[in-house]
Amino acid sequence: MIRILTSSDNKTIFGVINDAAQAYEGIIPADRWKEPYMPMEELKEEVDAGVKFFGWEEGDVLIGVMGFQPIKDTTLIRHAYVLTKYQKRGIGRKLLSYLMSLAKTPEILVGTWEDATWAIQFYEKYGFKLVAPKEKDRLLRKYWNIPERQIETSVVLKFERSSV
Repeated sequence: MIRILTSSDNKTIFGVINDAAQAYEGIIPADRWKEPYMPMEELKEEVDAGVKFFGWEEGDVLIGVMGFQPIKDTTLIRHAYVLTKYQKRGIGRKLLSYLMSLAKTPEILVGTWEDATWAIQFYEKYGFKLVAPKEKDRLLRKYWNIPERQIETSVVLKFERSSV
């Protein structure tokens, strides 16, 4: 079941993100890796900046999270994570499909690490396309609040629809 998450879920969101983000260790640049991958303060900052988290629950266990952020003239999909032991079961697909159905903009953007090939392939499977490097830099500076080093080592994928 998918539900919108609230601040009372932050501890569980934190757990899901930091469990699943272990896949990045040794893959993304060492200077961008940290423990925990997303500290609680950063999670709160993301929510304060307008990221709405949705979660996939089975029983009373939150096993997947994905953020949704309408910003300016686009929609961002942010922080998509599924607990390691529940991956490859379609949970990410279900969350992504649900959030895409909520978007009111003609384009939806996702940013991820350029070396996270599994994440890139996941989004490409659902119609997202990598944007050119110059466009990627422009989009990351316009819609995200991330350091230059992260811009250098990230990609942006775009989903465009003909009508909303």
